Amino acid sequence: MELIRGIHNIRSKHQHGVLTIGNFDGVHLGHQTILSRVKSLAKQYQSPAGVMIFEPQPREFFAPESAPGRITRMRDKIELLQQQGIDYVLCLPFNNKLRNLDASEFCNLILKEGLHIRHLVVGDDFRFGCDRQGDFEYLSRFGELSEFDVESTSSVLSQNNERISSTLVRQQLESGRFDDALRSMGHSLVMSGRVIGGKQLGRTIGFPTANVHLKGCEPALRGVYAVSFFVDGQQYQGVANIGVRPTVDGKYPLLEVHVFDFDGDLYHKYVSVEFNCFIRPERKMSGLDELEKQIQCDKEEALRFFRNL
Repeated sequence: MELIRGIHNIRSKHQHGVLTIGNFDGVHLGHQTILSRVKSLAKQYQSPAGVMIFEPQPREFFAPESAPGRITRMRDKIELLQQQGIDYVLCLPFNNKLRNLDASEFCNLILKEGLHIRHLVVGDDFRFGCDRQGDFEYLSRFGELSEFDVESTSSVLSQNNERISSTLVRQQLESGRFDDALRSMGHSLVMSGRVIGGKQLGRTIGFPTANVHLKGCEPALRGVYAVSFFVDGQQYQGVANIGVRPTVDGKYPLLEVHVFDFDGDLYHKYVSVEFNCFIRPERKMSGLDELEKQIQCDKEEALRFFRNL
């Protein structure tokens, strides 16, 4: 799969294909239904299957302080899209230039002149263009004039008859319904990043941690989890906290992993963390003594989870 950054990097090999557009946060079962249709049509037309995403996501651009947390970070989302068998991902920078394009300009500049698409597949709630003035009906009319087909996909429902969406997955994560969230996504939840140096407070209480800075990305996932930890081709078990660390007056979200049975230097290593089981929400402790006791309890809970697999 190829990652294309900006419309100026579109080449002829990316054109005349089948496209879908969206944030694809989480790449959940609803997204996978759309992607499956895109791949099927691309195979039928013998043309490339593409996905258009935006960075930052539009709501993060307009209202960063109230934008929903991300289920997947950018790099992890790209990896999930690659696993779905997509040929290319076109990532457009969401900036003032893009946000000021009206529906007509967006369709002409990107869909028609840039990609020369032959088929567009979108979700049933898709909106686009300045002030979200574009919708499925507009796309259909534009497609008729520009000789490409447009179709929408129906919603995918959960076991509880809920419409599967990124919003639903976030709600499930926030309410501690972790297993429901995994079922809605249809895959494990993984975060990847580079280990950074920290204050080494964990080491002082007997629980050294590998810290992954989330670089301004507000995560939808919060709390303490039993995790699988991957580094240098090896897999370990561990317990992780993802949040703002209120006990030590943290100011930004951080992923901290205490890796079991590991002895080595993880600084600057690129690691992946797979969240296996929700243990508890993040909460503020009275001090380091209470924090030490709680982490020991969390570790024992994580070990019980892995023993029972």
